[in-house]
Amino acid sequence: MADAEYTRAQLLTTPGELKKKIGGSGLCLIDTRPAEKFAPGHIPGAVHFDLFGLSLVDTSPAPLKAFLHMIHHVLEMRGVTEEKDVVFYEDNSGMRAARGLWFLEYFGHPRVRVLDGGIQAWREAGYPVTADAVSPKGARFNIAERRELLATADDVLGSLGKRNICIVDTRSDDEYMGRNIRAARGGAVPGAVHLEWTNNLDPSGKYKPTAELRKMYHDLGVTPDKEVIPYCQGGYRSAHTYVALRLIGFPKVRNYLGSWGEWGNRADLPIEKPWEK
Repeated sequence: MADAEYTRAQLLTTPGELKKKIGGSGLCLIDTRPAEKFAPGHIPGAVHFDLFGLSLVDTSPAPLKAFLHMIHHVLEMRGVTEEKDVVFYEDNSGMRAARGLWFLEYFGHPRVRVLDGGIQAWREAGYPVTADAVSPKGARFNIAERRELLATADDVLGSLGKRNICIVDTRSDDEYMGRNIRAARGGAVPGAVHLEWTNNLDPSGKYKPTAELRKMYHDLGVTPDKEVIPYCQGGYRSAHTYVALRLIGFPKVRNYLGSWGEWGNRADLPIEKPWEK
C-alpha cells in the first residue's frame, strides 16, 4: 500500500468498518453536528459534541494555552482516552469532524478518524440511527502536544516570503475577494494561494480520491516538499484542508488556529487585497 493510501486508511473510516466497532468498549464515537440534528437521529453509541463556535482569536501564549486546556477538558468529558479509537462524524466529511481530528492529532492521539461521508453515508449503507441518548463517561486523556501541527500569528508572520512555506486560504471566494468581510479588515495573508475547502470533497460529500486531491493542490504550487499552513476564519475549514493534505501524504502541515478572525483584526499584521491584483 502506498504511503498516501496507508495514511488515508489511518485517517478515514467507512460505515462498514465503523459498524463492526459499535458497542465495543474500545470506541469513542463523537457526533459533531448541531444538537437539533443529533437529537432526532444519530449513530448508535455516539455522544454529542458540537465543535462549532469554539474559536480562538488570540494565539499569543497565554490565551492559546487556556483555549487548548478547555478543548482537552471537554474531550475528556466526552470519554476520549488515548487507549480508545476515536471517530468523529457529521452530515458528510465536513469541517466540524475534521477539526475534531486535528485537535486530537495535535494532542498526540494515535488512533483518530473521520467517518468518510458522515451520517449520510451511514444511512445510505442501510445502517440504523437512534434517538436514544448516551451519557458520556468522563475519562483521563494523557496528551503529548505536537506543536509542529499548529501555527500562531507569529508563526505565520515569520513564514511570509519563504519559498519552502506555502500558505493556503481556504475561505470562500467572497471572503478572499473582500466581498464578505468578517473582521476589521478584508483581505488575505500576503502570498497565500486560494482554494476553498469544499473543493476537497466529491459530490457525495466524501473526500476526493488521492490522485484528484494531489493534482488539485499541485496545480496551485502546493507540493509535499513545502510546509503548508492553511487558514480560514476560525480554524475550521483550514482543519479540513489539513486533513486533505494529510490524506495525500504531506509531511508538514500546520493549522493556523486563529486564522482571519485574528489576522484580520490585528492592524499590526500585513495584508494583501487580492481584488487589487
